[in-house]
Amino acid sequence: MKKLRATTSLTAILSVMMLACVGVAKANDTLDKMSNDDSNWVMPGKDYHSDNYSKLNQINTDNVKNLKAAWTFSTGLLNGHEGAPLVVDGVMYVHTSFPNVTFALGLDDPGKILWQDKPKQNPAARSVACCDIVNRGLAYWPGDSKTPPLILKTLLDGHIVALNAKTGETVWKMENSDIKVGSTLTIAPYVVKDKVIVGSSGAELGVRGYVTAYDVHTGEQVWRAYATGSDKDMLLASDFNIKNPHYGQKGLGLSTWEGDAWKIGGGTNWGWYAFDPKTNLIYFGTGNPAPWNETMRPGDNKWTMTIFGRDVDTGQAKFGYQKTPHDEWDYAGVNVMMLSEQKDKDGKVRSLLTHPDRNGIVYTLDRTNGDLVSANKIDDTVNVFKTVDLKSGVPVRDPEYGTRMDHQGKDICPSAMGYHNQGHDSYDPNKQLFFMGINHICMDWEPFMLPYRAGQFFVGATLNMYPGPKGDRQNYEGLGQIKAYNAISGQFKWEKMERFAVWGGTMATAGNLVFYGTLDGFIKARNSDTGELLWKFKLPSGAIGYPITYTHGGTQYIAIYYGVGGWPGVGLVFDLQDPTAGLGAVGAFKKLANYTQMGGGVMVFSLNGKSPYDDVNVGEYQGGK
Repeated sequence: MKKLRATTSLTAILSVMMLACVGVAKANDTLDKMSNDDSNWVMPGKDYHSDNYSKLNQINTDNVKNLKAAWTFSTGLLNGHEGAPLVVDGVMYVHTSFPNVTFALGLDDPGKILWQDKPKQNPAARSVACCDIVNRGLAYWPGDSKTPPLILKTLLDGHIVALNAKTGETVWKMENSDIKVGSTLTIAPYVVKDKVIVGSSGAELGVRGYVTAYDVHTGEQVWRAYATGSDKDMLLASDFNIKNPHYGQKGLGLSTWEGDAWKIGGGTNWGWYAFDPKTNLIYFGTGNPAPWNETMRPGDNKWTMTIFGRDVDTGQAKFGYQKTPHDEWDYAGVNVMMLSEQKDKDGKVRSLLTHPDRNGIVYTLDRTNGDLVSANKIDDTVNVFKTVDLKSGVPVRDPEYGTRMDHQGKDICPSAMGYHNQGHDSYDPNKQLFFMGINHICMDWEPFMLPYRAGQFFVGATLNMYPGPKGDRQNYEGLGQIKAYNAISGQFKWEKMERFAVWGGTMATAGNLVFYGTLDGFIKARNSDTGELLWKFKLPSGAIGYPITYTHGGTQYIAIYYGVGGWPGVGLVFDLQDPTAGLGAVGAFKKLANYTQMGGGVMVFSLNGKSPYDDVNVGEYQGGK
């Protein structure tokens, strides 16, 4: 009898598990389907390929000159507005910098706020946040029989919150990070299946990085994988890097550090994710080791600065490729991961991952096993590396541009900001071109020793930054570029200089256009074949987010946040004058305040400014006599 009960119980358990798996699959299929609907923009990067590409072509090279403002919305917050809003089934969800307010706006009448969430946070988070109090966006969960549709967001003080997408009510709240040790949250959550993937911030304060998966229904932790430490803590699969053992395999999260330095070794991940349902892997990069002063942490410092492919169900790492062993320059490797299917130089169709890195190299890997396909300089002025050995994957350093204690590093290119930073870029699968917003900034570096104190900055370097060789160093302009790149040939089809860094990223469309915002406050559209500038509009404040596009009522709209800030805007935002302040950003962007001031909101454009308010009765008060 006992055996029968046990058998029945096992059958019941298996049935429940099967039903749960079906529910998860349906929810994931729903989100995937919604991401391919041109009326929506349901996740960072548009879809799981994270390519910021839209098939819409109502707005194209012939008529883009007729774009005009359709409607605007002010968030009431003045710090940097990174990322982009979400658009889901006729509702736009807008997020802000700290205190991380969320607004839901109905697209039929966006002047009316459907709901708003203004969370109460620990104000101490402001004092330990690096590089402004930004947030990079929201995530959406389509709901199932157990849980309603959700909007998920991170709070600077380390919490993750799930809100009912229809009402704004809090469904659950979970603590991810401890601000007492300087661990904050600025990342956009990422939803895959029934999990919410969330990284961490705080490497500049000696925080040990990790990525965590939470159950979307309850907020309960499913798995957590660290960037440093034991193989167990890092969730390295038994066959980790089996296809590329020269990348390194087991035990290196401890042995490539001196003593217990790995415990305060950085490797946080606050950037972007991509997901491939065929491999069941999520892709992301880990950040810089701590402290910045390389003399204080001998060794390769694995697995900071690494592109990981992790199984989304278990968190186990299938592969990890460290781009910058023993980083000396704060080249945090958390940048965008864009997925594509292309023929390699031998004509073989491969599933690829392309990643423009802070270190000045744009990498393309086979995302099924981590094979390094190409590694090319983002700009020919990169001097820290002479090249990348494609067989070993190791960059060939130029010691002249190192940062060791007995050496004064001068004219190091790129600067700590990298030739690419947090901007979310785009890929046109028809043209097989990546459109990248670039920083063109170099630096001088002076290291110094310092002790670790929990919750305090743990950097150990003084930086001076200035335009790269192609910019105007005398007038501190020419700090950015926009480029079209072919990952297979390694060639740039075109490139254009910008006055300041193109910090927020790009969006490409089937209208043969690439859109992006600028720090001095413009949204621009260029011909994606030639780079020719076709349209621009002056925003109320500088842009550090990326544009999105969607249709509503048969009309294509372009939307972008305005709100200068982030690392390049810290001098303006906090009124700093010392050129070495803001980890060197103040000096590099000393002219920014001559072109823009603080703001915060979203602007939406359409052809000839077509909007819901063309009907003057929309939104009008209907009461009275």
